[in-house]
Amino acid sequence: MALRSIRSTVTFPRPFTLSGYSDELPAGEYEVLVEEELIETLSFTEYRRTAIFLTINGKWRSLGRTEMRPISWTDLDTALGHGIQYDT
Repeated sequence: MALRSIRSTVTFPRPFTLSGYSDELPAGEYEVLVEEELIETLSFTEYRRTAIFLTINGKWRSLGRTEMRPISWTDLDTALGHGIQYDT
């Protein structure tokens, strides 16, 4: 099974929250990691999204730590609909 990862950057112009997490995240740039697997039964190249992660860099007491929060595509789309710039 062939896998691939795609990294992109999203810019949140103001603090935001994501479904399933209680904390508010500060405005700024965040990395999004999308993992996909190749669907091998087709006669053309097609990938299926298997996971999406939002990378949260630690601050204050957690400085230097990075957390990869699993999120849904719906959550990301909802957040993007609130004034977020999406750069690939």
